[in-house]
Amino acid sequence: MRLSSLADYAVVMMSAAARHCGGSCRLNATLLAEETALPLPTVQKLVSKLSAAGLLESARGTGGGFRLARPPAAITLADIVEAVEGPIALTACVDGGKHDCCVEETCRVKPHWNVVNGAVKGALAGVSLASLSANMSEIA
Repeated sequence: MRLSSLADYAVVMMSAAARHCGGSCRLNATLLAEETALPLPTVQKLVSKLSAAGLLESARGTGGGFRLARPPAAITLADIVEAVEGPIALTACVDGGKHDCCVEETCRVKPHWNVVNGAVKGALAGVSLASLSANMSEIA
């Protein structure tokens, strides 16, 4: 399993946002693009996705920008990944509405994939944005 580049960039961007004032002050996309070395259009796209998912609050105009919608400790890696990738599903058969597997009708493994998906999501949910944005010296 590998995250898409966009999901990886979202984690990098959200971690940088959390390091600024604990996420309570407003940032702008240009500043975040410079700090993370991500292209500005990518940051703008991610701000839109993360705002739609309720992870960022944005305001337009003078004094506008965006900030974390919740404290970094209340945002998880699972929240960020799902905001960009959609629901965590390792196989297409458990991704709601998709029926493109040629062995779906006789598969004996399909009933178990929800347990696996839950374990992966649980592991990602166990990592907070606060821990991702902490300095390594704070962790050691």
